Amino acid sequence: MAPGVRGDRASGRGRAPAAGTPRSQDARWNANLTAARQYHAREGHLQVPRKAVEIVNGEEHKLGAFLDNARRRAAKLSPQRRADLDQLGMRW
Repeated sequence: MAPGVRGDRASGRGRAPAAGTPRSQDARWNANLTAARQYHAREGHLQVPRKAVEIVNGEEHKLGAFLDNARRRAAKLSPQRRADLDQLGMRW
């Protein structure tokens, strides 16, 4: 899939916070994980280009950057976060 991938707007859960509202680290993780699940459900894998963007509930998520950063920081991820990505077939 080419960089700049756009996802399905109808999938995902939760609502985006109002513009300018800061989100907690857990909220950002959950939003990105939802984007990863949506991408995986549609494509069947998580081999996402670095610049790929996934749209969930009208909100853009830089999925490629999120997954690349998760790979780089794998040793620092909590066991639960690593397990969440492992369930989607994350290639470390």
